[in-house]
Amino acid sequence: MTTEEKVQLITRNLEEVLTEDELRKLIESDTPLRHYIGFEISGKLHLGYLFTLLKVKDLQDAGAETIMWLADLHSAINDKLGGDLDTIKKVARGYFTDAIKSLFESIGGDPDKLIFKLCSETYAEHPDFWFTLLEMAKTTTLARTKRSVTIMGREASDDSMATDKLFYPIMQAADIFLLQTNIAHAGIDQRKVHVIAIDGAMDVKTNPLKNSKGEQIKPIAIHHPILLGLDAPSVLSIEVDELAMKNKMSKSKPGSGISIHDDPDQIRQSINGAYAPEGQVEGNPLLNWTRFLVFYADGELLIKRDEKFGGDVTYTSYEELEKDYESKKLHPMDLKGAVAEWLITKLEPVRKYFEDPAKKASLEEIENLTNK
Repeated sequence: MTTEEKVQLITRNLEEVLTEDELRKLIESDTPLRHYIGFEISGKLHLGYLFTLLKVKDLQDAGAETIMWLADLHSAINDKLGGDLDTIKKVARGYFTDAIKSLFESIGGDPDKLIFKLCSETYAEHPDFWFTLLEMAKTTTLARTKRSVTIMGREASDDSMATDKLFYPIMQAADIFLLQTNIAHAGIDQRKVHVIAIDGAMDVKTNPLKNSKGEQIKPIAIHHPILLGLDAPSVLSIEVDELAMKNKMSKSKPGSGISIHDDPDQIRQSINGAYAPEGQVEGNPLLNWTRFLVFYADGELLIKRDEKFGGDVTYTSYEELEKDYESKKLHPMDLKGAVAEWLITKLEPVRKYFEDPAKKASLEEIENLTNK
């Protein structure tokens, strides 16, 4: 694969790359590509993870080493699963890892090549992390750190938040250097902390990033768009990363998303209830899912409909489908039916994977913990 082919693969379907020129230089330097994405451990996986893993597959296909960072300490700081670290660790090593592997395999990725690292264990194995953390903390201000707590779904103006919440952004920035990852990956809602890492990279003396020539470098940050929730968007006129946080699909917002474990009837019901005004493109979650799930994964979509409504049609480009939707040649209900059936088929391997008694037990455990 040529440099340009790798760049194109890594950067497709992204909101932002910081920066594409630096990514190209990194590849041309023959420095091994080492990627990571961090995950908070909370409830059952939703379809936002499918979108995320499609990008992980791109990176894997481009030859990058792909690290799945199980951020148990970060999850405890952010009060996930009651903030109980032992519970979070158990879920991370059990249900969460199984779910990521099965979902990755369902989209054609190789789960055996994914490297899973538990944050608390890695910190314990590398006590010099805390020096990296302090070095990173010295490169930014308290005001900037407070503005960055939005990455946790917190309000920067909340003066009542516990002090531990302020550690989170700096920990996340320092993780990049601890893991020696030259490609940091996240949704656009996480960009603030990645910019902190990039801006402070050249001041890191403990665990600095270097290229194949031994030269100190800054990490590349790649940010994918956020998969919209299925309900109507609340706002469309604020800063892009904050917009993403407000409108993204979330386990904590009933009706906004689909679990990877939902059965066919649940999927059809959720998609049929999606906000999808006829002819409207902007802020339309159905089109957002069609673009960033269906066409990202498969590059085409079959719409089945009666002859009196135009008969079956296969779209081989998202742009063509969007044009027909906007001109009302494609009705929302026809698109909903096609997207629902696509999801049912795509998630079938995951449902079968969790039919295994041991895997089913881990799923039931997370359902009991989250009452879902």
